[in-house]
Amino acid sequence: MVACILIVDDDAVQRRLVENMVQKCGYEALVVDSGDAAIAALTAPDAQTIDAVVLDLVMPGLDGMGVLAKIRDAGLNVPVIVQTAHGGIDNVVSAMRAGAMDFVVKPVGLERLQVSLRNALNASALKGELQRIRHSREGRLSFTDIVTRSETMTSVLRTAQKAASSTIPVLIEGESGVGKELFARAIHGSGDRKAKPFVAVNCGAIPDNLVESILFGHEKGAFTGATERHMGKFVEASGGTLFLDEVSELPLTAQVKLLRALQEGSVEAVGGRKPVKVDVRIVSATNRKLLDRVKAGQFREDLFYRLHVLPLTIPPLRMRREDIPHLLRHFLARFCAEENRPITGISGEAMALLSQLEWPGNIRQLENAVYRAVVMSETDQLGIDDFPQGLQTQGALEARNMLVEPLIIGPDSHPTAPAMISGNDIPIVPLPSAGMLTMLTASGEVRPLEEMETEIIRFAIAHYRGQMSEVARRLKIGRSTLYRKLDEAAANDPSAGTAGDAS
Repeated sequence: MVACILIVDDDAVQRRLVENMVQKCGYEALVVDSGDAAIAALTAPDAQTIDAVVLDLVMPGLDGMGVLAKIRDAGLNVPVIVQTAHGGIDNVVSAMRAGAMDFVVKPVGLERLQVSLRNALNASALKGELQRIRHSREGRLSFTDIVTRSETMTSVLRTAQKAASSTIPVLIEGESGVGKELFARAIHGSGDRKAKPFVAVNCGAIPDNLVESILFGHEKGAFTGATERHMGKFVEASGGTLFLDEVSELPLTAQVKLLRALQEGSVEAVGGRKPVKVDVRIVSATNRKLLDRVKAGQFREDLFYRLHVLPLTIPPLRMRREDIPHLLRHFLARFCAEENRPITGISGEAMALLSQLEWPGNIRQLENAVYRAVVMSETDQLGIDDFPQGLQTQGALEARNMLVEPLIIGPDSHPTAPAMISGNDIPIVPLPSAGMLTMLTASGEVRPLEEMETEIIRFAIAHYRGQMSEVARRLKIGRSTLYRKLDEAAANDPSAGTAGDAS
């Protein structure tokens, strides 16, 4: 899913010009004609996510300064680029003080707008990543800190948000690296217990002979080496949330005591004489199918039903590839800041590779791949050579396997240009390597030349990965002609889109 830019201008001509430039930069454009409509688009409960705003300062009714004030009052973090025909220094100072990130003068050029949007999105990504890290350390993570635009995640987020408002036990299932602990922290940070402790325990990393001591505590002298009293994770998390990561790895002996603790609401330390009452909200997680462990006799069935009250399954990254561009933007912004590297983006070729991979390690693997690339890169843009050779080989094999079947373009088939991000026209789906053009309609008549020409152009855009200079050169037409034909196609077909230049 591409970044969405909200364009706010009362001048219809200016709206159309900026809309075309935003689309040529590879972003989705959402256009409104007034300040009130802009605020409605930003604050509506079911509103589309807006990544940046291009805002006209001089408008009737609610003007640009008024929109900036309402954005600030609503606590929105969307970056705003203001534009006006009056480029006086007073306007610049006033807009920046009101919260604008950048300032352009009408009529803005394509390159100037592209740079401004890229900087705004990168700065917003870095701000969001730093906020997420700070919230995590402070125990205040919420669902707004989870980076996702995938429709497959919508129901997961909705269920998690409902769970956050209660103390119902939640079992989070998902492959390693999908962000199970992030969801657990968001559930805690969005509930009534957010001011209380969030205690995480990796059950798979505790030696079997120390599980009971770490979870429930021990008294001084309870066993060899117990030189002092330890209260245990349950008592430590009392009043807040206890996150049992990899709960399926608990030994059976510890499972018995855990079940009793959940039933009685109290724990008894190793060597202790009486139980201690605890008030703990349990969120557990596992990268295995817990029911399969029950069937195999490796996990207690009664404990399973105690934990499996509200199951939450997080899909792997390969099932939500549209999240990859947004995750990359966040990781790139963070690591560039941490490593003090002036890297501005990722090449279209590299993004196409990254979007085709299976990512068995999910988000954690993607994050580490970007970290390595930022450290190893010697240019201001990440390319294929900056990523591990293993990823390159895997991507080449997967691309070859995906491109076995030809693309058949017929009268009922309308392939669209690939989704784009970051102003670089980067596809996020595997691309076709061959195609056939049907000359006749279903009724046996010759298809209109304009219709076939449009499909050829769309196929060329997909084949050359959105690089419009190469598309124009191969089709032997000028780039201005190519953009004009795309605009004409979009005007004739509302569902058609335009693409920008990645060269």
